[in-house]
Amino acid sequence: MLRVLMILVPLGLSIYAFIDCITTDEKDIRYIPKPLWAILVLLFPLVGSISWLIVGHQRKPRGISGRGGRGGWVAPDDNPEFLKSLKDDSKDQGKDKDRGEGKDSGSGSDDGPTDAVTGDDAHLKNWEDDLRRREEELKRREGGSGDGPDDPAPPKS
Repeated sequence: MLRVLMILVPLGLSIYAFIDCITTDEKDIRYIPKPLWAILVLLFPLVGSISWLIVGHQRKPRGISGRGGRGGWVAPDDNPEFLKSLKDDSKDQGKDKDRGEGKDSGSGSDDGPTDAVTGDDAHLKNWEDDLRRREEELKRREGGSGDGPDDPAPPKS
């Protein structure tokens, strides 16, 4: 068991150090260029990996992401840009509905969840009407009258 650990630990350390070296930004690498660090880690797995982890690149304080220059991943409900885009989308949809119903589209105020439910119900009703129309059209094409479930089945070919 100890022999296996003596092989797996340096191998895992080398793989980690190599991937870390490759994915680190060029500006965060110290002393020698990135390709030389990668070669050092590959040619001298134990020494190269340890030297990379100790002196190879600048460590960022916890909470600051060093990858990609972004501030890190943010959940959608905590992301102000995402929430703003949702509000903009809902205002656009509200304006489209208001034009059809003759309401004032410039008010920009939400009357609460009842408007959303009413809008959803209207959307669902439109879908159902469209589905009925398509079913009737399909039945007419197949030769049925399109009156309902009592229609005879289409002839089998």
